[in-house]
Amino acid sequence: MGEIVYKTLIRFVLTLLALWFSKNLFGEKFFWIISILAIYFFVFHPAYLAYSNFIEENKNVITNSLCSSCKHFNESAVLCTKYDKHPTDNFIPCEGTDWSPK
Repeated sequence: MGEIVYKTLIRFVLTLLALWFSKNLFGEKFFWIISILAIYFFVFHPAYLAYSNFIEENKNVITNSLCSSCKHFNESAVLCTKYDKHPTDNFIPCEGTDWSPK
């Protein structure tokens, strides 16, 4: 999840820089339309697709694993907060020994 935020911030900064340096190429009236479209297509839309892909890849861990019913599980980051590790379908950080119900 942090990777998605990091890449989105980098894309946003690069898009703003590109718009800043190209602001004289467009007329005042077209600059705002181009800016909004550029920010949507180069920043928000890729971030949304990456987040959707992240949720789809981790759907099984979030809904059907032992970790998902533990109080140490952070669903938004798919993270065991006690061990600071990401559980997967084949890996449970505590191996079930420190599991605590929510």
